Amino acid sequence: MAKQSILGRIGQLIKANLNALIDSAEDPEVALNQLVRDFTDNITDAENAIAQTIGNLRLLEQDHAEDVRAAQEWGTKAKAASVKADELSAAGDVSGAERFNALAKVALQRQIQAEQEARAAEPSIASQNEVVDKLKSGLDAMRTKLEQLRSKRDELIARKKSAEAQSQVHDALKSVNVFDPTSEINRFEEKIRREESRVIGQNELAASSLDAQFASLDDLGTQAEVEARLAALKADQDS
Repeated sequence: MAKQSILGRIGQLIKANLNALIDSAEDPEVALNQLVRDFTDNITDAENAIAQTIGNLRLLEQDHAEDVRAAQEWGTKAKAASVKADELSAAGDVSGAERFNALAKVALQRQIQAEQEARAAEPSIASQNEVVDKLKSGLDAMRTKLEQLRSKRDELIARKKSAEAQSQVHDALKSVNVFDPTSEINRFEEKIRREESRVIGQNELAASSLDAQFASLDDLGTQAEVEARLAALKADQDS
């Protein structure tokens, strides 16, 4: 994975608008769980890529350190060869002095080459260090974003479950309102009242019938008295 690609993906994830992503989802819980998985996978990918980038940087730094060390060693060798050449020249050994001067020149050439390689690597090392710092910072931001996402997910799932529970209670209350048990009691009470009124009516009918019977008895008594008095009058007339 290229460094620019890593930085780009990290930037996109850091700038991601969680609320917009959640609002556009049909099921927020599913969307949140998927976002957590995606963020976790992207962080894992970023960690692996950053680790590889850091590894390459450390190798480059090791090579640079080796070039610096080699330049120092070749410088030491060049100086030693030059000193030896001066000693041989002072002793009158011209050929020996020339040979060691030649060795000093070779050592100096190697020193210059090592120094050039070291200097050539320094801008790249500085650039790589800057990139690594940005990647580490971005990775930390991604981890923070992931924690925020997990917290947001847990909060919204809890709110969703609470809302579902409240909805169930509301539906239960609606069903109670639709089927009011007191209405059954009222109907039963009304049935009893009708039965009571029927009994009252029967009692009144029975009472009126009894009164009629007593009234007829009274009429019979009055008629008997009339007949008795009529008989008495006739008896008086005969006498």
